[in-house]
Amino acid sequence: MTITDVDQDYVPTDLWPSASTMLQGFGAPSLPASDALSGRTLDIVYENGWVITHEFAADGTIRWTITEGEGAGESGTHPYRAVEVRPGIYFIDFLKEEGTRQHDVSIVVNLEDGKVTVADTGLVNRRGEVRTRTDIMSGRLQGMGAVEPRPRSEQLVGKRIYYRYSETEAYEHVYFNAGTVAWQCVKGGEKGVADVEQIKVFELDEDIVIYFWTETVLPVDSFLVVDLRYRRSIGRMFFWEQTTLEPVRLPFDSRFTVLNETVYPDDEA
Repeated sequence: MTITDVDQDYVPTDLWPSASTMLQGFGAPSLPASDALSGRTLDIVYENGWVITHEFAADGTIRWTITEGEGAGESGTHPYRAVEVRPGIYFIDFLKEEGTRQHDVSIVVNLEDGKVTVADTGLVNRRGEVRTRTDIMSGRLQGMGAVEPRPRSEQLVGKRIYYRYSETEAYEHVYFNAGTVAWQCVKGGEKGVADVEQIKVFELDEDIVIYFWTETVLPVDSFLVVDLRYRRSIGRMFFWEQTTLEPVRLPFDSRFTVLNETVYPDDEA
């Protein structure tokens, strides 16, 4: 595919489609949900002093209860989706509350070392505009050692990756440094749309990272894992749909190709 094949050009922000344009194009995730956690209870100790019990029921719901820390005694039950990213590593996602109070909570847990990373995305009023905001927290399964925040990772730096989210939707990401990505929609409902965003990337395991990005133009936050060994990503977007005035969660996965990797020249050579 060449750039002339997709007939792309600059798209000014006032001509961007709404974020929900991605819903139909992305479709349902291709990777099946896992019921391997059904019947299990995970007690997670968080860096802020929380201890939260997570009970996974056979009916596909998760019940969380704060047993220690601020808000002790609070609990809730919600449908959840879990995907086994690799053996023993799970991406768990569920929604809390409704309307403008809704939150998308995603948990990445490694049952082998007990390390947990959580992204809690909600909505905030920023200068009169509804925007997304994500709090990223570290935790550990109780009894598996002290909480150790995952270190930031540079595994994506310099890579140019072509993500295929469905038969109709494909995006390209170029990772300039540990905190900056440029992206463009190569084909799909947002074709031609492009921007540069802030990201955070954390180590998860060998050749696999946790990846968060927040968008500048649209109120969209994304949280996912990127597996460089198996060339796939698994995660979700949470955004405020400005046309319907409601929050939307978009679970997704992708298959991707690393197109190339930039190596800067040695100026001393």
